[in-house]
Amino acid sequence: MKNIGLILFDIDGVIRSVENSYRLALIKTVYKFSGWEPSYKEIDNAKNEGIWNNDWDLSLELIKRCITKENLNLEIPSREAIVKCFEKLYFGGDPNQDSKNWSGFITNEDLLVDKKFFESLKKNGIIWGFVSGAESASARFVLEERLGLKSPPLVAMGDAPDKPNPQGFINLSKKLLGDKLGSSNIPIAYVGDTIADINTVINAREEIPSQKFISIGISPPHLHSKSRLKERNSYEKNLKNAGADLILNCINELENINLDLF
Repeated sequence: MKNIGLILFDIDGVIRSVENSYRLALIKTVYKFSGWEPSYKEIDNAKNEGIWNNDWDLSLELIKRCITKENLNLEIPSREAIVKCFEKLYFGGDPNQDSKNWSGFITNEDLLVDKKFFESLKKNGIIWGFVSGAESASARFVLEERLGLKSPPLVAMGDAPDKPNPQGFINLSKKLLGDKLGSSNIPIAYVGDTIADINTVINAREEIPSQKFISIGISPPHLHSKSRLKERNSYEKNLKNAGADLILNCINELENINLDLF
């Protein structure tokens, strides 16, 4: 089968649901330092600003906003304190040690795809990999231990500047397709659930205008219930307005994606 395209995936909200893990760790971290729990809608609104891809930084930003808005007599915590609190909640153990010892919110995560999904993409001539803002330990846990993928191509936190900087996206694309990207290379798509993900593709186009880049958006799992249809429609409209070329109803649609897109 001739390779017709490359699809790189965000992980959180695309490959796994983080409503009861990363999101919950963010909420509880903000609460510890401010006494306020941001709602999912408030977190979505902040992420729709397009610059808060790192949940540690977003936790700190929401704490600052709360202290300012409520005129609270509280000290703004250091980023180090934020990270320590967040990691304790999320991993519930040393992220550098055996995952069997983890007892944190990471154990709550539901998978949104299975190993067969990636096998199907490969059969359809699509190369794949992952560009995520998640810590390497967390990303590899879901990809290797839970999905059973062997040495998946991955750029995780610390491997490149945070999105929407496109460097990690471009670097992994070059690694998988060869150093020279451009009009002679197959199209490259990125699937993400935030405006920062959409902007990553837009920024990649600015760096390499001759390469065909495709931005694919999907709303996060917590918006897929019937009761949140209005919120989901609004969220997807924001992704589209930000520049998404295609909006998925669910990630499995990619198994039968219109190949004309590539």
